[in-house]
Amino acid sequence: MKIALLGNPGAGKSLIFNQLTGLGVEINRYPGTSVTLECGNVCYKKEKTELVDLPGIYSLDGSSEEETLVRTFLERGGADVIAAVLDATKLERNLYLFVQAAEFSPKMIVVINMIDEAERQGLLIDATQLSSFLGVPVILTAASEGRNIDRILPVALNEARPALVRVPYDHHIEAALKSLEKTMGTPIHTNLLALQGIGDDPILLDAAGAIAKEIELRHHMSVRQIIATNRHNFARGITASAVKKSERKKSYDLDSLLTRAFPGVPILITVLFVLLLSVFVIGSWMEAIIVESFTTSVITPFTALALPPLWDQIGFSMLIALQAGFGIAFPFIFTFYLGLSLLEDTGYMTRAAFVADRGMHRLGLHGEAIIPMVIGFGCTVPAVMSLRILKTRREQTIAAFLISMVPCSARTVVIAGIVAAFVGILWAFSIYIIVFILLILTAVMLSRITPGEQFGMIVEMSPLRRPKVHLVLAKSWLRIKEFLFIAMPLLIITSIGLGLLQFFGLTDAFQQMVGPITSYLLGLPGYAPTALLFGIFRKELAFETLAVLAGTADLGSVMTSAQLYTFAIVNVLFIPCTSTLAVLYRQVGIRITAIISIYTVFLGIIIGAVINILMK
Repeated sequence: MKIALLGNPGAGKSLIFNQLTGLGVEINRYPGTSVTLECGNVCYKKEKTELVDLPGIYSLDGSSEEETLVRTFLERGGADVIAAVLDATKLERNLYLFVQAAEFSPKMIVVINMIDEAERQGLLIDATQLSSFLGVPVILTAASEGRNIDRILPVALNEARPALVRVPYDHHIEAALKSLEKTMGTPIHTNLLALQGIGDDPILLDAAGAIAKEIELRHHMSVRQIIATNRHNFARGITASAVKKSERKKSYDLDSLLTRAFPGVPILITVLFVLLLSVFVIGSWMEAIIVESFTTSVITPFTALALPPLWDQIGFSMLIALQAGFGIAFPFIFTFYLGLSLLEDTGYMTRAAFVADRGMHRLGLHGEAIIPMVIGFGCTVPAVMSLRILKTRREQTIAAFLISMVPCSARTVVIAGIVAAFVGILWAFSIYIIVFILLILTAVMLSRITPGEQFGMIVEMSPLRRPKVHLVLAKSWLRIKEFLFIAMPLLIITSIGLGLLQFFGLTDAFQQMVGPITSYLLGLPGYAPTALLFGIFRKELAFETLAVLAGTADLGSVMTSAQLYTFAIVNVLFIPCTSTLAVLYRQVGIRITAIISIYTVFLGIIIGAVINILMK
């Protein structure tokens, strides 16, 4: 049995999906597209049920890749049951998508989510009456509280059925649908799409196109507009009958503060500053405790064993990797993702996009681009993948350059673990200031030379909520586990490999070849280029490799403050990691990816050389 979750963006699909499937989730690319689907399995009454989280969309007759994917999924009967997840606070708009999906005649249930938010707004939804209108079971849920989530599977498996609801279209549209069904033998949803010029049957499209022209001449508006109006009016009527409003006390509107230029912009800057400061302070505190404890309880006893040189090198390399990963990288990654999940759960991120819109326009983007850029502070890979929310090639190209330069959590590990820990917090913040200035200069340059049009932004405001501790922790864990299960094994393997290269003298040969160049240009020790090279795999590997090559996590004892600062800024600006390059290639193509790589390499070396000269 396969159940697919369908709904608008922000309706809570993904949260319901995660609560039903737990953490055993696979992310698969849908055949023939670049859109990924989350798939998971859940056992109910000793039988396995597969769940699919479809991309959030507003309509099934659009041309975006996500809309096309979901439309194709429904046409092919991709799931046994469609669970339509609707936002209780925006029921009319969400029902618009439901009535479209119902025309494909799949077995369905309706999950009205965010009922807790609706209650706070004084909205009372009559689930029984709504179920009688739609002809399918209706469940009222509050995913953030876990309310009624346990009812979804049994209802979907035992009570799902095709919806009885049918939109009463304009009589000219109805006549056209009957005519096409009679002459072409095609179902209603296919004919509705064909009247709007969507489909791959040229004969049907020709016939529907001729009818559509006649209808448009009579109505003086497009068939697409007529159909959309009929659906909206129908959804409005159902909502008016099933939703009642009660009196509620008027609460203070925080959006009046968060979405204005003042004090919205200062608030945004303060939020980002506090986030980074928290990462530095809390991460440094955790780092000091973990590193010292690990050294005392593990590394010192190991070195006292006096093992044969080869095994001693392998064991020491592995322990240094564990110390660098858990003691240095993990505290900063954990703190950052905790803060980012907190911001997302409050609904502040869409306000940040709105406030940033005017400033982002000057950089050739619109405010929604700040979302992938803020995500980029966590990890560049999902930030690049989220470029699809930007609709033009021009905006995607500019944003790809900027995201590649944003200090991600792995780069933050380098900044915090090296500069904040051994040079000073103010020096660490100065790297962000330098990167911010370079971002602006790069954006201004690209906005003038990148071809294409610039468009405005329409963004939906998520409701402001009190963050739920368990949801914040769950989101943080989903992100942190990538580091623990992907980066840590890679770090250990890389560290052991590097230890073997050191043991056999191969790293010395590489360092002798490029060491003089980096020493002259950047003032770095001979082993620093090797660390920068390993940073291409994952950015925090540069820092951790540096600790392995230096033979100590106390880098302040083997490098000067100027060297640590220069190394950090070069690594931050240097070529993106291989994972980022891979998703860049998929999103913007090999040409732009190559240009970004070359640009960041030269930028890192040039800025590093300037810093070296200034700090001599």
